[in-house]
Amino acid sequence: MLRQFLITRRILRDAFGHFNETDGWALASHVALSTLLAIFPFLIFATTLATFLGADRFAEVAVHLVFDTWPERIAAPIAREVESVLTVQRGGLLTISVIVAAVFASNGIEALRVALNRAYRVTETRSFTFMRLQSLLFVVIATIGFMAISFLLVLAPLAYRLAEQWVPGMETVSFSIGFWRYVVALSVLITGLFVVHKWLPDGKRSLGSLVPGIALTILAWLIGAGVFAAYLERFATYVTTYAGLASIMIALVFLYIISAIFILGAEINAAILRYRAARAIVVPARGNAADQPAE
Repeated sequence: MLRQFLITRRILRDAFGHFNETDGWALASHVALSTLLAIFPFLIFATTLATFLGADRFAEVAVHLVFDTWPERIAAPIAREVESVLTVQRGGLLTISVIVAAVFASNGIEALRVALNRAYRVTETRSFTFMRLQSLLFVVIATIGFMAISFLLVLAPLAYRLAEQWVPGMETVSFSIGFWRYVVALSVLITGLFVVHKWLPDGKRSLGSLVPGIALTILAWLIGAGVFAAYLERFATYVTTYAGLASIMIALVFLYIISAIFILGAEINAAILRYRAARAIVVPARGNAADQPAE
């Protein structure tokens, strides 16, 4: 027990120490602002592409997928504005505005890349062109994934009604569409975390090595979101302080909190990898010393 405590303390000290030494709080504000600036362009680009391909209900589903994992007090004002923006009819797919939207959306991914490279303590060796194309590819893949999920959510009630006719007792496991939206949104969030930790930063890491930091990130996000929502309910005066900008300020502070947690999750993964690497060097060295004959 004492050994595990000492190991945990060493890892946490390494993670938080590096986070503070490399201006992690300032980097979290950069990620938060970049994410907020990327949400609208991403959804505009994704909705335009989805409408072009015939997914007419994409906007509604995309808003749920993005905001259902946020506390309602924080998400509701932003979600309403997003829906109003997405219902505006646009010309063709390949317009200048939509291309610019895709580029701005990819800027949010580039902010995550910078944060992860610093947290994992690696220097970027890939070309600017590769990184930008990869970010744009992530935007397109996320759009296609959201489209597939929107089709599935539309077909889910029909599939359930068909299952009721052929599977006895199916009515006892009925769940609301809101429940499924939340489950899908959480699944998308977890999948997205694994994708960005695996492929955005330079270097190679196994999926197993990403689990501790991502698990702690999800847990800390749930706690942080709950505490911040409770704070808004009881103490905050954002509406009187910022007037019409209150919803944006609330979202920005919330994104700052979860951005700091996101970076710390990567720092913990990096600290664990550093500890394991040090152990791999020390243990064989001790074994070799033990094998030496006594003089």
